[in-house]
Amino acid sequence: MTALSADRFAVRRLLVLIALRIRMEVLEWSGTWWFLFTLVIQAVVGPLIGMFVWSAVYPADPYVATYYVALLLVTVMTESFEQFTFSEKIYDGTISHDLLRPQPVIVSTIGTNLAIRTWLTIMGVPVVLLTGLAFGVSLSWSALLSALPVFLLGATLSFCWIFMLSLTAFWTERVHSIVGFGWTLNSLLGGTVAPLAFLPGPLRELGQVLPFYGMLGLPADVIAGRVHGLSAVLTGIAYQAAWTAVFATIAVLLWRAGVRRYTVAGG
Repeated sequence: MTALSADRFAVRRLLVLIALRIRMEVLEWSGTWWFLFTLVIQAVVGPLIGMFVWSAVYPADPYVATYYVALLLVTVMTESFEQFTFSEKIYDGTISHDLLRPQPVIVSTIGTNLAIRTWLTIMGVPVVLLTGLAFGVSLSWSALLSALPVFLLGATLSFCWIFMLSLTAFWTERVHSIVGFGWTLNSLLGGTVAPLAFLPGPLRELGQVLPFYGMLGLPADVIAGRVHGLSAVLTGIAYQAAWTAVFATIAVLLWRAGVRRYTVAGG
């Protein structure tokens, strides 16, 4: 078997393992619909508040309602909760079971993440549709399809960010506070509290450089039509990809250091 064939086999095996894990996790989470519904409520509160506030400030601007309906959709489909699904395994020691399995630990983490996102999408889309109906907003399929690459990268970026923060559980018991601070930054500079276009000049320029806009605001802006044209979209994709590579690299380094610390301390 050549090196290329071996790599293809490894990638194919990894994808199969993730798919099986997603199927198992979707079935497991199906019994906790009441908890999943609270996650949906938590996800939509911020965008809904932003919509009501900015609709009152700019009642004649159709961009506001369209943006926030798009943001609702992006938010419910990209939420990550690794501070609960992953970090708690470090705290209670059950991560040892994952370390002993003949597969990368990330398989379980990604499978759980995508399973939860699947359920949040199923339960959250009706909320998005009702909100759009109430505000007279309908998102076109062409806009949704054009935003698909930006959306997928935004979802990946969001996962890498939360997972990276959740890895600090190897060193501290305050991981929920750390992730909470990261969530606050995301809300302030990612486009939830206000669309990036409405922020003062210095904050807007800062938001265009930091990664948070790429997680939520950019996909919503592409869907809403504020960011359009091949050049603008490709620039956004490059920006998202660069930050994804940064967070993924940091996560790998934290994982390796954390596992060494965990095995030394725990035996």
